[in-house]
Amino acid sequence: MRLFGNGARMDLQHWQAQFENWLKNHHQHQDAAHDVCHFRRVWATAQKLAADDDVDMLVILTACYFHDIVSLAKNHPQRQRSSILAAEETRRLLREEFVQFPAEKIEAVCHAIAAHSFSAQIDPLTTEAKIVQDADRLEALGAIGLARVFAVSGALGVALFDGEDPFAQHRPLDDKSYALDHFQTKLLKLPQTMQTARGKQLAQHNAQFLVEFMAKLSAELAGENEGVDHKVIDAFSPAG
Repeated sequence: MRLFGNGARMDLQHWQAQFENWLKNHHQHQDAAHDVCHFRRVWATAQKLAADDDVDMLVILTACYFHDIVSLAKNHPQRQRSSILAAEETRRLLREEFVQFPAEKIEAVCHAIAAHSFSAQIDPLTTEAKIVQDADRLEALGAIGLARVFAVSGALGVALFDGEDPFAQHRPLDDKSYALDHFQTKLLKLPQTMQTARGKQLAQHNAQFLVEFMAKLSAELAGENEGVDHKVIDAFSPAG
């Protein structure tokens, strides 16, 4: 972690306060999955992932706080360009709204933002970008990920699951119609996309939480309210 003395710490705190104050006035109406609390959590996770690396923490902080400054809905036709648009908007904001921000760091911030998205399929080329990508993807797993997927699906009017075939054993996966399908189309694949060793470890652990939820759901749908469906655990547990 580069320059983590008292001066650097104060500099990060200064910029974090500046970003939070700006977002409080300009980013109040985002959905619960992409609000300021999400940015704070991504930053907290990124600090853990960066603990042993020689990285620019101001680049990481800034990317964490602005990576979803443009966040198109999952069903938007331009969804794949969302992170690119966020990077472009962040470049403008840093130049026009945060004129004291170091100009030489802006492009590194914008690359980390553009590369964070799963749907954009942009390779992260810097360690900072890899850390931001992992930190954001960890938000899609574990208890927070479980809450977020159903919050977003509910806002889009997507059903919880297919009552006849909840785990898509005899039909194509369709996460535009069923929230539970998103576990298989994306969430359970995330551990294999992680860029850092610590990120992959955390992703595997938190993906297992989602599998255990699926196993509990399967048991309850079968009328068993006290156990779990071990066949679901065997079928969906992430590879080590």
